[in-house]
Amino acid sequence: MTTAPGKARIGPSKQFSDAVLIEECRQGKEAAWSALIAKYKNLIFSIPVRYGFCEEDSADIFQAVCMDLLTELPSLREPNALAAWLIQVTRNKCFHRKRAQQRGKVQEIGDPDSYASPEEPEGLVLQVQQEQMLREALLALSPRCQRLVQMLFFEQPARPYQQVARDLELAEGSIGFIRRRCLDKLRNELEQMGYHLS
Repeated sequence: MTTAPGKARIGPSKQFSDAVLIEECRQGKEAAWSALIAKYKNLIFSIPVRYGFCEEDSADIFQAVCMDLLTELPSLREPNALAAWLIQVTRNKCFHRKRAQQRGKVQEIGDPDSYASPEEPEGLVLQVQQEQMLREALLALSPRCQRLVQMLFFEQPARPYQQVARDLELAEGSIGFIRRRCLDKLRNELEQMGYHLS
């Protein structure tokens, strides 16, 4: 199947802009909706986790935010502000859920003076924005670089070079060089997105 010039097909391997994904979603393309959720699921889910919600509550909040997104997609005016919109909506859901939980606890112990507004985790917005930038920058790397960075920096404990070399079918002596190249590419991607590493 071919695509018309200027019309990209949404697939799992390519990173599309929010504007493209939103437009495809508005046209009812399920693949675009899946790609949009895949792009932002970690961002959305990370916020209730930071608020201290259990996995079940976090999943409920995630579903509620996705429903809001689906409802609001036709009227979203600024596709480039989607990440900020999702952060705000998720924060609001977390705030109201915490408040409802606290109210329930107050009623149980019968002391209305013990109710206080839920506190937002310090630096929440900046942290989740930076994490989302990192996720998007990683997706721009080659699959081999993505796997290498994942193995060396995101797994606990980090894999030794010997195991990384075996899993990626590379010479062990080349891992350091490839690692440096991948990190340089990652740094360039982050800088293009406006995040400058010190």
